[in-house]
Amino acid sequence: MMQPDASPADTWVELTHDELPIAAIYEWALDPAAGAVVLFSGTVRDHAEHRTGVTRLVYEAYESEVAPRFAEIAAELRRRWPSVRKVALLHRVGMLGLTESSVVVAASAPHRGEAFEAARFGIDTLKATVPIWKQEHHDAGTDWGLQSQPIAQVPRS
Repeated sequence: MMQPDASPADTWVELTHDELPIAAIYEWALDPAAGAVVLFSGTVRDHAEHRTGVTRLVYEAYESEVAPRFAEIAAELRRRWPSVRKVALLHRVGMLGLTESSVVVAASAPHRGEAFEAARFGIDTLKATVPIWKQEHHDAGTDWGLQSQPIAQVPRS
């Protein structure tokens, strides 16, 4: 099983070919000072914009850039919501089938408001700033995702 990044102990960031351990991420995010854990899991669905019959996705990443971006996101998230206890940002690469989790973001905090806001910032910023791309395999063939966008910098508050 994957283990969280050892430094800092309250942040788990990882790019992996392995299945994402949803239950283990949730258990890790629990903290005695946190009354809320929000965990978002993005899963492979059977359709995409203007495409039906999606059967699988293949994710590729500019791997040497992923960990620094994840660290930037976690640091900015903590600047915006200083009460956040634990942050997890994990993404899979390789081939994924329908319903498999491709990305997980978790945030624990004393109250639900900041946990929800922090987790939302985490996934939205990850999608906009981390160089990870998906190839869709569907009824009509194989194409790169239509919602690709230029990689942005992590926004600073």
